[in-house]
Amino acid sequence: MSLPTIDASKLTKTLTTTPKELLDPKTLNFGKNFTDHMLCIKFTEENGWEAPEIKPYGPLQIDPAAFVLNYSVETFEGMKAYKASDGTINLFRPTKNMERLATSSQRIMLPEFDQEQFLQCIKELVKTDERFIPDQHGYSLYIRPNFIGTEPNLNLQYSREALLYVYLSPVGPYFPRTVKLYANTEEVRAWPGGVGNFKLGGNYAPALRPAMDVVRKGYDQILWLLGDDHYVTEVGTMNFLIFWINAEGEKELVTAPLDGIILPGVTRDSLLELARAWGEFKVSERRVTMPEVVQAIADGRMLEAFGAGTACVVCSVSVVLYNGVEYQIPVDPSDPDAVFGPLTKRLRDELLDIQYGKKPSPWAVPI
Repeated sequence: MSLPTIDASKLTKTLTTTPKELLDPKTLNFGKNFTDHMLCIKFTEENGWEAPEIKPYGPLQIDPAAFVLNYSVETFEGMKAYKASDGTINLFRPTKNMERLATSSQRIMLPEFDQEQFLQCIKELVKTDERFIPDQHGYSLYIRPNFIGTEPNLNLQYSREALLYVYLSPVGPYFPRTVKLYANTEEVRAWPGGVGNFKLGGNYAPALRPAMDVVRKGYDQILWLLGDDHYVTEVGTMNFLIFWINAEGEKELVTAPLDGIILPGVTRDSLLELARAWGEFKVSERRVTMPEVVQAIADGRMLEAFGAGTACVVCSVSVVLYNGVEYQIPVDPSDPDAVFGPLTKRLRDELLDIQYGKKPSPWAVPI
């Protein structure tokens, strides 16, 4: 007899008796304000998945010996819900997030889950707290699914108990300006044969100290490099893309390949698909090194560079520090006050038009 899987039809809901006041969207800081409710779904190897539950947001009860607290058996996702002008609420390519969560969880031996049923439960959670979704363009409701091993067991095996839980946070623009990057030549985020392409909590904790070090030096995030040739991989919370005239004289949008080192970002994939559909310039996923970047800047071939991710959508890079030298990256030569370069803005505008339902697309999934 097979064990129960996640079944959205069995979802129960207990509403809070102390609803929170809505904040002015202009006061929202990313990831610091949360809605009234959360979704929890428990798993045990003996009984399978329990009925999903939406309940008031609050602390979790976890055994001190749980796998997640001792061996970092944890993976998570980042998604957003957007409110269109007609009141429709859209998720953006949510099946991509479900697929990545499943891939990451398999890497750390968490149990399989029904992706479609879990997504239906997430939609119900968003409906429950839809009053928190800001109406303004550029604002959204951040969705954070977490998947953790909860069995109390210090043996280094696999967790026979687990918890899927989801909470929500209204957010505004992550970077309302250009960003300055610090190319790290001393430490690495990921390496061949590692787990850089999985969204695991254990990938982020070791990066906190170097990330805070560069903030104290006046930079926003780290540009992670790899190997003696200083292969450009990704930024702390974003994939990294370059728009330049390459050494062969071609206009090219280029980013690191999915070679097991970088995270397969949903925004990254979407921007590449949009740019390829335009057919106006070369779009490549290949290795680029920092010496190549420096040479392009020196030759005047660097056009723009930007980060891409769910939190920030896209943000232009204006400065990169590398080997003690600050290199200026063009943003918009026609406007010294521009926050986005021309290509960055075009990609951002088209992506937001899809997310907010202004442009029809199968990527926007109404709940």
